[in-house]
Amino acid sequence: MDIVTRHHPHEISLKSKELGPISILAPFSALIISITLVVSFLVRYYVLEGFLIQRAYGTTFTNMSELNRRGFINHHIAGFTKILILILAAYPFISVTFCKGRFQTPFAPGSPVTLGDILVIVAQILMGMYIFELIYRVKLSPVAVLHHIGTIMIGQSAIAISLRAVREPDAGIEFILCTTWGAFDIISEFFPHVAIILYRVYPDRHRFLSRVFLLSCFTTATGTLCETVVTMWLFGSLWNRWRLAFRVVTPLLHIAFSAAQIHGSMVFYRMYRRQERYLEEEGDIEATGVKVTSALPEDKEGKEICHEIDQITPSPSAESTAHIAVSRPN
Repeated sequence: MDIVTRHHPHEISLKSKELGPISILAPFSALIISITLVVSFLVRYYVLEGFLIQRAYGTTFTNMSELNRRGFINHHIAGFTKILILILAAYPFISVTFCKGRFQTPFAPGSPVTLGDILVIVAQILMGMYIFELIYRVKLSPVAVLHHIGTIMIGQSAIAISLRAVREPDAGIEFILCTTWGAFDIISEFFPHVAIILYRVYPDRHRFLSRVFLLSCFTTATGTLCETVVTMWLFGSLWNRWRLAFRVVTPLLHIAFSAAQIHGSMVFYRMYRRQERYLEEEGDIEATGVKVTSALPEDKEGKEICHEIDQITPSPSAESTAHIAVSRPN
């Protein structure tokens, strides 16, 4: 049977098809997540901190405080991990969620690896990434902490209830819904990692950063909207298959995750406005030829914006966010 027949793109059959057990790897979730944490440590300690980051960024990295270095390195690890997950999981996720694929369908013709195996592995990699960030980062906002802990607990619960000893009838579709949340989280939250890295590398390129932050705001907001549409469509189309507990809890969980993502969009919008104000100040200085020190970070609104930035990344180093002092040369 060829791959086109097995995964016909025009048939969406989640309503009726039996997904079956997720994967024979589900009982080995602890092993998979342990391997993920070990690999994250090895990459961080021997590759990134060992030589790669310093060679790539030079004094930009060495001049950072220890707190900022950790955040900078974490954004690289998170960004790379999300790319890896996207490459591995795109085909299994689309096949099982929107086409004819089941968890037991071979990943490739004749392969002992199934679509469910891949989905369980990438789910554990994502949760391992969040655990690593909770342990490694020095400073995290309450929103980020709640988001990461919620993702870890919900993801592990979705896999646990599929195990033979406690198998729940709606475990399969609950896992599909969790992978949908994860897919949109990976796609919409990838560019913000790039944005924060660029913010560290080019702290004085305010026009460039304003565009980067505006794009980050747009991608996270658009991702949240698309996630809501797809998730609620799946939830509604499978309404008769959900038990009462999931009918109540699922919308509440989605509201919580959406609120965290909207919060991130608002943070990036404030960062965009901050860069725009820097540009306005520089324009005023060039027009008057008077040396001025920006009071923005010290006034009430400036302090609030600096606090908002901390929700995504640790406070910038003094070199990158000191008061702007620009004067026209004589």
